[in-house]
Amino acid sequence: MKKLLLTLIVLTLAAFSTACSSSSSSAKGGETVKVKLGVSGTDHRVWNFVAKKAEKEGIEVEIVTFSDYVQPNLALAEGELDANSFQTVSYFDAFIKEHKLDLVPIATTVIAPMGIYSDKYKDVKDIPEGGKIALANEATNMGRGLLLLQEAGLIELEEGFDGIGSLDKITKNPKNLEFVTIVAGQTPRVLPDVAASLINNGIAVDAGLTPKDDAIFLESATATPYINIIAVKAEDKDNKTLKRLAELYQEDDTKEFIEKEYKGNSIPTFVPLSEIGW
Repeated sequence: MKKLLLTLIVLTLAAFSTACSSSSSSAKGGETVKVKLGVSGTDHRVWNFVAKKAEKEGIEVEIVTFSDYVQPNLALAEGELDANSFQTVSYFDAFIKEHKLDLVPIATTVIAPMGIYSDKYKDVKDIPEGGKIALANEATNMGRGLLLLQEAGLIELEEGFDGIGSLDKITKNPKNLEFVTIVAGQTPRVLPDVAASLINNGIAVDAGLTPKDDAIFLESATATPYINIIAVKAEDKDNKTLKRLAELYQEDDTKEFIEKEYKGNSIPTFVPLSEIGW
């Protein structure tokens, strides 16, 4: 009787062990692979959607949130992340060059248009003589902001402007606008104190703004240097799991999710890396 009881206990434990191990295995029968993905800001809707698809294929995505645009690249380079997804190719190119990081893009994701916002004016034409304009003090975001101000007809930039922001590259400022350069994350907070503020899409959303509705002028959706990317360490560019994660992002159902969820505030832009200079 004791032998029978012992046998039943052993069989029960074996069955329990099998059930547990199968719950941590992939849909294809392999072990679950964990991926740590760095993002900036609190809006994780698209990656939550992609992560659910990835889970069915045995890829567990852990989203790591950062509050700035610096740490996600440094953390990736130091091996604290497997990938990140938060930046434009323009910012990425300048950052890895400045910090000498061996990172590469593996896929494009969206264009998240930068906007000009104002608590005081409904149209950029209404911004008065000598009005204060807030924009990011970091070179690539400032450059993007200056191009947007030029597109809006408020300033003119030097011929052949390279996209790297510096106020001395403004050649015409007909309204004698005063420029206040601050950390990108602070651009929504100064709205009560300025005529207008140039705010990155993700920062605007985190501040409760709706780019398509609240911006008084919005960046063109065809601004190629400002397509967002998924980045990895160069040594991982051919990693099958990371490449599969990128493929899941670029599937049609993800595109449809972005279009439905963001209603034009974020535009899926799945183009070859060659189109962004890689």
